[in-house]
Amino acid sequence: MDPFDYPKAWEADLVLSDGGTVHLRPIVPTDAEALLAFHGRMSERTRYLRYFGAYPQIPPRDLKRFTTVNHDDRVAFIVKLGDDIVAVARYERLKGTDSAEVAFVVEDAHQHRGLGPILLEHLAAAAREREVRTFVAEVLAENSAMLGVFRAAGYQVTRAMDEGVYHLEFAIDPTERAVEVARSREQAAEARSVHNLLHPRSVALIGASADPGKIGYAVLGNLLGADFAGPVFPVNAERPSVRGVRAYPSVLDIPDPVDLAVVAVPAAGIDEVMDACLAKGVKALVVISSGFGEAGPHGESAERRLVAEARAHGMRVIGPNALGVINTDPAIRLNATLAPHIPSRGRTGFFCQSGALGTAILADATARGLGLSTFVSAGNRADVSGNDLLQYWETDATTDVVLLYLESFGNPRKFGRLARRLGRVKPIVAVKSGRNAAPPALAVTSVEVDEASVAALFEQAGVIRVDSIAQLFDTALLLAHQPLPGGSRVAIVGNSSAIGVLAADAALARDLQLAGGPVDVGADAGPDVFADAVRRALRDDAIDSLVVVFVPPLAIPGAAYARAIRDVVADLDESKSIVSTFLATEGIPDELAIPGPGGAPGRGSIPSYPSPERAVLALARATRYAEWRQRPQGELVRPEGLDVETAREIANGAGELSDEDTVRLLGCYGIDVVPYRVVADADAAVAAAEELGFPVAVKATGERFWRRVDLVGVRLDLSTEDSVRAAYDGMAELAEAPEVYVQRMAPLGTGCAIGVQDDPSFGTLVSFGLSGVVSDLLGDRAYRALPLTDADAAALVRAPRAAPLLAGYRGTEPADLDALADLVIRVAALAEDVPRVRWLALEPILASAGGASVVRARVRVGPPPSLQDSGPRRLRSLSGSFLRK
Repeated sequence: MDPFDYPKAWEADLVLSDGGTVHLRPIVPTDAEALLAFHGRMSERTRYLRYFGAYPQIPPRDLKRFTTVNHDDRVAFIVKLGDDIVAVARYERLKGTDSAEVAFVVEDAHQHRGLGPILLEHLAAAAREREVRTFVAEVLAENSAMLGVFRAAGYQVTRAMDEGVYHLEFAIDPTERAVEVARSREQAAEARSVHNLLHPRSVALIGASADPGKIGYAVLGNLLGADFAGPVFPVNAERPSVRGVRAYPSVLDIPDPVDLAVVAVPAAGIDEVMDACLAKGVKALVVISSGFGEAGPHGESAERRLVAEARAHGMRVIGPNALGVINTDPAIRLNATLAPHIPSRGRTGFFCQSGALGTAILADATARGLGLSTFVSAGNRADVSGNDLLQYWETDATTDVVLLYLESFGNPRKFGRLARRLGRVKPIVAVKSGRNAAPPALAVTSVEVDEASVAALFEQAGVIRVDSIAQLFDTALLLAHQPLPGGSRVAIVGNSSAIGVLAADAALARDLQLAGGPVDVGADAGPDVFADAVRRALRDDAIDSLVVVFVPPLAIPGAAYARAIRDVVADLDESKSIVSTFLATEGIPDELAIPGPGGAPGRGSIPSYPSPERAVLALARATRYAEWRQRPQGELVRPEGLDVETAREIANGAGELSDEDTVRLLGCYGIDVVPYRVVADADAAVAAAEELGFPVAVKATGERFWRRVDLVGVRLDLSTEDSVRAAYDGMAELAEAPEVYVQRMAPLGTGCAIGVQDDPSFGTLVSFGLSGVVSDLLGDRAYRALPLTDADAAALVRAPRAAPLLAGYRGTEPADLDALADLVIRVAALAEDVPRVRWLALEPILASAGGASVVRARVRVGPPPSLQDSGPRRLRSLSGSFLRK
């Protein structure tokens, strides 16, 4: 094999444990000089541990062997930072076996950055592609670091000692433990990379300006106005100072280290800026400048080049076309945005894709009294994305609530995985724009998914979906300041029966339970009477949350009532959620606020809404989220006896599978299709019936629709040759019937459908619904995104609006829902293991008390989707179409 011809998919940008980035690729012969330099920088101790003796120089013969590999039996990866090799990993297959010997070496200055574990992941993935099944390694007993890499990787490692050398051996198929370890390290590394962006010790503003009409003027003013805790270095080639701060002609002229560079120069000047930042060793970039991917193909190319260079030199990038970043931590005080006024310190993190909306969002948060911990407007998301922020906020002790404004998902599978994990400890509230149409480039391959099902997908991951920015803040105010409801029982206390009834109607409409009727203290009641009613409600063990509705009386200022209620709540220290419609205000008025750190409203403050409907809607969303968090998570279960390899061989084509291959494919996953035979005449029909065994059904199919085969005629429970002949003759007379088939009778039951399809927003989906045109017409199908737990499968078969028909509706015999859930699990496993299965339909499935019988099945196969959430850790590829991470 040509030593320069390696699989391009093996190249990857990596995030290391300290948050820095490097580039990995297979070695090629032209790397010889860099490899010699790498070897020369290693200490004698490192060379000894790698080569088991003194090895001061690489001889020419060894150098050629090290750099010339066939990328099959001999594979080697190098890791580069800038132009330097900093690590090498390789395997060589043991002749005539499916085992390979593996070895690593990392330059001294880059040890303890997590390179060993991530190299092992990539080397093992490449080896599996080349049908290597086992790694062996010889490691000196004193090489504790390398022994630790193998021991902690999650594989089942056997080891034996001989004369001070450990012989290690392990299978490289990823175990559950190995995947768990890799994802834990992924979270820590990606979180650290975002931490570095949000906690710089110094900031350079490239493009600082004294012109009030320039972006660089506004950003510098905001950095200074926030009183950033470290030094700010304006970069302006034409002025010695900008806004009273010493300026530098280039970032290279700054005498001190630069952690974060904020770029506010035109896109045409980005290459020069990048060269200077790379030479300076800047650790992270925020690119506010526009004119990149959003400007067309030329801008996309510049954007890819920007990010590729940054990653190769250890930097993460926010933007371009970003509003910027904010960290309100008093030890940081960072406002590297275009927004002049930022919210006070709080415990809510906000990620926004849109730079244009960012300023308005920050102003709205300030007006409502919602404090933020951190804010990131990522613009084009060329590098850092919402997934990175989810990783960061999971372990950020200063953030309790996460808010997202999303325009699209680049890696929906990863988003779902991260959101599901984060949502178990911190609520996520999201606005997802672009509901009504897929992007034009995706319209042809998109499958419409009704909005109720999209909402179900968010719920599966624990995400609270809202329809607008206003609803985002309504929900966030409750989650940030009040405890989660312990249940759905709601009390209503107020001084207006009319508004109380509106609140009660809204609660019932949102599936909340009223704990008695609304309590009306009367329009003339004073603050003490009102507060006493609130106190009684909060002490009632039969309620979980409270809605306070208030109309200011003419005689007494409304602020007195607010303070009285706030004091009652503070004194009781109850763990019940409270929302209010108070003083016709929106947000948290001072009279309902309990000061938190820095004076902003803190925990226990009571949010107020301009209408009871909005107050109840926020409460209902928090209640549903609390119920989701309390439900069992379920487990990712795999049925036994799956034949994955055969299934992948069957699916290695394109287009719709034949009926025979469809049955074989499904059989690999324990999914049996009721046997049938397509017949061309009455004699063939009788022969098929005798082969299958009486009783049988004779069916005629019409046009094959996207989801199912349309039946135009059917005769059931045929037990004699004559009845089969008569049935066939009747079917053959149907002009619209292109196909007649004979099928073994399955137990009668309710028709259901299970499907697999690709969705441009959410990745691969598994669907379930009752079979038939009515369900299609009403869009009564429920969806879940892969991967599915057993709890997801059980919930999916109960999710359609018509699902009660399966559960004994009006005294009918219940179907075996566990059997349906088992089918869902098997279909999900097939879609997970064989990504070439792009579309699948099991319809009809006859569900009865005795089980679930698949009557018909269709499968389409093709190239797998480009976005996956499996394999070794890597950042989103920059090659090919510019897909967002």
